[in-house]
Amino acid sequence: MDVIFIEPSFPANQREFARALHSVGARVIGIGETGPKSSLDDGLRQWLTHYEEIGNVTDEGQLEKAVRWLQARPGVKIERLEAVVEAHVMAAARVRERCGIPGTSVQTAFLCRDKPAMKEALRKAGVPCAQSIGSSDPAEIKEFAEKVGFPLIVKPRDAAGASGTYRANDAGELHDALVACHVDKGRSVAVEEFIEGHEGFYDTITANGKVIHDFVSHYYPNVLEAMRTRWISPQFIATNRVDQPSYEELKEMGQKVITALGIGTSATDMEWFYGPKGLKFSEIGCRPPGVRAWDLYAAANEFDIYREWAIAIVHGKPSQTLSRRFAAGIIALRPYRDAHLTHYDGKDEIFRRFDGMIIDSHFPPPGTPTQGVEAGYMANAWLRMKHYDYDTLRSMLDVVGQTLKVRAS
Repeated sequence: MDVIFIEPSFPANQREFARALHSVGARVIGIGETGPKSSLDDGLRQWLTHYEEIGNVTDEGQLEKAVRWLQARPGVKIERLEAVVEAHVMAAARVRERCGIPGTSVQTAFLCRDKPAMKEALRKAGVPCAQSIGSSDPAEIKEFAEKVGFPLIVKPRDAAGASGTYRANDAGELHDALVACHVDKGRSVAVEEFIEGHEGFYDTITANGKVIHDFVSHYYPNVLEAMRTRWISPQFIATNRVDQPSYEELKEMGQKVITALGIGTSATDMEWFYGPKGLKFSEIGCRPPGVRAWDLYAAANEFDIYREWAIAIVHGKPSQTLSRRFAAGIIALRPYRDAHLTHYDGKDEIFRRFDGMIIDSHFPPPGTPTQGVEAGYMANAWLRMKHYDYDTLRSMLDVVGQTLKVRAS
């Protein structure tokens, strides 16, 4: 099978998708923005049958021209065109359809990016979602606010995670959020009912519209609070209790979402809330999750998740059952101020205490400029750990947050 993979060299873990496709027998053709093939690392040069450089992989014209050129080459039959970065998904879908290549459709890609359209489609399919509206009309948004009540969430229609997201607790904050999102300049935004409750994500690898592997993670605290509150050392933890009855409702909802949106063979990343109003679906991406969550799933289940994804793409089925042996999680470690890193307190103690349970870590050297809280979980220092017991792992990560301090001046 000839498979085109979009941008195999950036970000760094992109190469793992190319490696995995090659390992399961695909002839992998890369299209990217990183120089000629000779500029790629040794592994990519070995795994890629061909590499085509273009100026911008999100430019549909450039991408389509490259794909059609590849399709016209003797002996080449492109059977898949894969993109696993959110910014690449829509361009890939449009070119895929124009060039007659199987895979995620334009309609599915659109519904997975446009939050109001997504929720409308899912409500029709019986999936419980927050009340929402997509609009560029302040009067219409005000009417929605009067109907639903505060607080409300305001965010770009194609937002990923908490990026560009605002919580409005009253009419004044709603006005400020709409200005920040440029509604006064005609931009359409998603406005949603605020859902109280615990937040997590349900990720899958699907083949032919069916979930073949799934993973459940929990946020502590919820993402919006984590990305706005400096003193918190936020965590998310992938549980190894996925097969317990308490997750059946979530798994059923996830499969219903995949069916309703027409997702065939793909990775997915779904956000959910559970609180006083029960289980509510939040949003989905038809690509792997961010923040290198797949690394946690791989460590927790002791398998090559990239290869398993590639087997789904190339062969349309799983090759193994997941071990569910470990829970695995990450804790983000932040300085109390933005400046330059000076040192770490408590680091040696943590490494002594939890030797053998640390998956990996990142501690930028002294002198490194810090990044703002809104930059995310891996913006500054972080630590990833695993344990056989989910509750024990959560306690361990709490100890790390209480003990290990990042200093900057």
